[in-house]
Amino acid sequence: MSDPVAHRGPAAGGPGPAAENIEYRVAHLHDRLAAEELGELGVRAEIRAGAVAVTGTVPSAQCRETLLRIVGEELAGLTVHSDLVVADTTRPDHAEEL
Repeated sequence: MSDPVAHRGPAAGGPGPAAENIEYRVAHLHDRLAAEELGELGVRAEIRAGAVAVTGTVPSAQCRETLLRIVGEELAGLTVHSDLVVADTTRPDHAEEL
């Protein structure tokens, strides 16, 4: 399941420090996600139309919540759109038909 849009703060396209260093902040977010407890290299954060889009698949709902907390910390004051999918790791309930 995904969260199509999660807004945080004013648009990044306007004047101010957030708009001036958005690329740096997104790069720092990537570094933090790779280095911290999550180790999420499959999650992408891209600048799109003055906002940041965070997309990818995570292994659990708890991981998703932790990731969104980190995104909120790193990109505070920017508009963030989240489309994170939690991987379905349940066993199939029936045999695959070939």
